[in-house]
Amino acid sequence: MNFELSTLLAGAGALLVFVVGSLLIITRFYRKVDQGKALIVNTMRAEPTVTFTGKVVIPVFHRAEVMDISVKTIELDRRGQEGLICADNIRADIKVTFFVRVNKTAEDVLKVAQSIGCERASSQNTLEQLFNAKFGEALKTVGKWLEFEELYTKREEFRDRIIEVIGKDLNGYVLEDAAIDYLEQTALESLDPSNILDAQGIRKITEITAHMNVKTNSLKQEERKAIKKQNVEAQEAILELERQQADAEAKQAREIATLRAREEAETLKVQAEERKKHELARLKQEEEVSVQAENKQRQVEVAQKNRERVIAVESERVEKERALEAIGREREVELQRIEKEKALEVERKAIADVIAARIAVEKSVAEEEERIKDLRVVAEAKRLKESTVIAAEAAAQEKVTHKVKEAEADEQVAKHTAKRTLTLAEADLEASDKQARAKIRLAEGIQAEAAAQGLANVKVKEADAVAVEKLGTANARVALETAQAEARGLEEKGMVEIKLKNAEAEAIERQGKANADASRQMFLAEAQGAESKGLADAKVKEADAAATEKLGTAQAVAIREKMSAEAVGLQEKAGAMKALDPESRAHEEYRIRLEQQKELALAAIQSRVAVAERQADVMGSAMEHAKINIVGGDGQFLDRFFKAVSLGAAVDGAVDQSELLKSSVREYLEGDASLRGDVKEILASPGFNTEALKNLSIVGALHKLMGELDHAQRPKVEQLVQHAKDLGLG
Repeated sequence: MNFELSTLLAGAGALLVFVVGSLLIITRFYRKVDQGKALIVNTMRAEPTVTFTGKVVIPVFHRAEVMDISVKTIELDRRGQEGLICADNIRADIKVTFFVRVNKTAEDVLKVAQSIGCERASSQNTLEQLFNAKFGEALKTVGKWLEFEELYTKREEFRDRIIEVIGKDLNGYVLEDAAIDYLEQTALESLDPSNILDAQGIRKITEITAHMNVKTNSLKQEERKAIKKQNVEAQEAILELERQQADAEAKQAREIATLRAREEAETLKVQAEERKKHELARLKQEEEVSVQAENKQRQVEVAQKNRERVIAVESERVEKERALEAIGREREVELQRIEKEKALEVERKAIADVIAARIAVEKSVAEEEERIKDLRVVAEAKRLKESTVIAAEAAAQEKVTHKVKEAEADEQVAKHTAKRTLTLAEADLEASDKQARAKIRLAEGIQAEAAAQGLANVKVKEADAVAVEKLGTANARVALETAQAEARGLEEKGMVEIKLKNAEAEAIERQGKANADASRQMFLAEAQGAESKGLADAKVKEADAAATEKLGTAQAVAIREKMSAEAVGLQEKAGAMKALDPESRAHEEYRIRLEQQKELALAAIQSRVAVAERQADVMGSAMEHAKINIVGGDGQFLDRFFKAVSLGAAVDGAVDQSELLKSSVREYLEGDASLRGDVKEILASPGFNTEALKNLSIVGALHKLMGELDHAQRPKVEQLVQHAKDLGLG
């Protein structure tokens, strides 16, 4: 029992070991195969085993090889001269892709493995080497069956025939499908004209393309004609529609314009009526306002007259009081002036004492200067003597020393000349400054006088304006009568001129005839031609006389027409002036006065311009060669210079034309007396002071002089006084 159990256990253990060992061997040596692969195992048998899933491969006893049985592609590209020849001998560029794989059967796999080998069976190069020739031959065969256009139209048939020619059995391989990737006609440049097939293809291509080009061009032209026809018809329709639209718009515009014009006419009519009513109301209102204004103006004028009367009375009273106050102030001022003169006399006496002391000092200074001059002369003589001795001893250096001394002397002379020029310039500057201040004072005085005179002129102008305003109407009447009288006078004058012209024409005619007769008698003996010449001259004179007569008549007619037109114009102007209302007449008179004032002002300006130009020419001629040094001054320097020159010329003219002035200043003119010395003596006198200088004037001096002369000589001095006042020296 135990033995049997042991035997069973041993058998079971052995079986278990065998199973486990088998499982270990299977798991260790079992090889799986991927999809698209085939496993070929060489065993101890005569034929290898082919499996597509997997198999146990025991090393040493088995050899396993893997073959790729997936689909492979083989491309055939035929282009150019290697292109496909079709049935119509047209060569085509084509590219076909063939899909090939090893047939999935044990027999075909073993066949491929035995004929090619497992490794080479999966190589792309091996496949192309095996099938390129066969596939190319099949492609040429099938291509020759179809024409070029049928390659496009019967593309599936073309593919099926290729597959049919190649066949399904390819020594273990199978052709699954074929695809045409590219199909196009070969370019003519790539064809060989010497090839019979290519030549036929070229001919056919040329025929077809030429026919197609002609047909295409015909279709294009038909297309253009159809398009152009449609465009023309469309344009005609558009123009017709636009014309209809324009007609409708014009008709509508005319209707609108008619309605608008009718409405505007109605509006203008209503506006005219309203404007007429408004104008009548305005005129009535203006008339009422004018009446009220006249009444108000009348009241204002009455009040103004009353006010002026009161003001005149009050002004007269104020003037009387002011005159009394002025007399009192003048009396007080005169008393103060007398007291001041008394004090000034005391000061003048003190100044005279100081001047006497100064004269004594100047006398001693002069004596001292004379002694210094004597010493200088003696010293100069000694220096001259010494220089002569030195010059005799140093004759060789005489020229050098002489030149050096001359240079030093020139330098000293130049220095003294410069100092002298500078001193003179400073003196001139100071004198010019003082003259300028004096002129400023004089100008201020003249300005004050002008201001006073200007105020008086303003009042005079106001009075003139009132007088002119009152005389406006009278002037208009006078102008009318004057114009009528002038017209009549000019008409009579024209008639007189016509008679004179007629008389002159008759006289010229008679003179011409007389000259002709004289010439004819004079030249009658010489030649017949002279007679003809006299006759011709007579005819010319007669023609001149007739022309002169006609000219005089025409001038008289023109003058008469001109005077008549002026008379008519003046009459119309006078009538218009009479028809004007007072305000318009005053405005017209004011305008006429303005025009007259404008003409007078323009004439005055032109006269001043002419005088200024003449003065400029005279001054230019007079100052052409003059040497003038101008020191300082402002923009009024030129006016002051002209005034100074005018003053000098006036004084010279007065002296030249007046025997009295010549006799008065003869001693100064002839050099017997010194004006500078007399002036210096007058200024140094005790009785002369700044107050007397301020009150001094040429007119005052002439008045004093006139008081000392007799009645026979006074008119000349009065003329001098008037001339001095005209020159602004009063």
